[in-house]
Amino acid sequence: MNQPDILHHFSQGLYAKESRFSAGMAILKHTHSFSHLSILAAGKVAVLRGAEIDIVDAPACIEIKAGLTHGVKAITDCVWFCIHATDEADPSKVDEILIGA
Repeated sequence: MNQPDILHHFSQGLYAKESRFSAGMAILKHTHSFSHLSILAAGKVAVLRGAEIDIVDAPACIEIKAGLTHGVKAITDCVWFCIHATDEADPSKVDEILIGA
């Protein structure tokens, strides 16, 4: 797996991006102008939040603060969810709206 498998989940006013990563893969560093939750459903990851790196085992729920540069690297195969409040329900547009927003 060279890219994570991505599944999109939408509900009224909520979006969950499900990413399935192989060990060694990473989510690139990025920021949002709002806080959001991330959920590690399976596996073990290194989470970068600002200058801190934490090793996290599933199950875990992590708050990502607004304006904080963050990223994730899979230590083992993992399932990671990013949960956002948004009315956008088009998978082709949601990243454009949320990342760097």
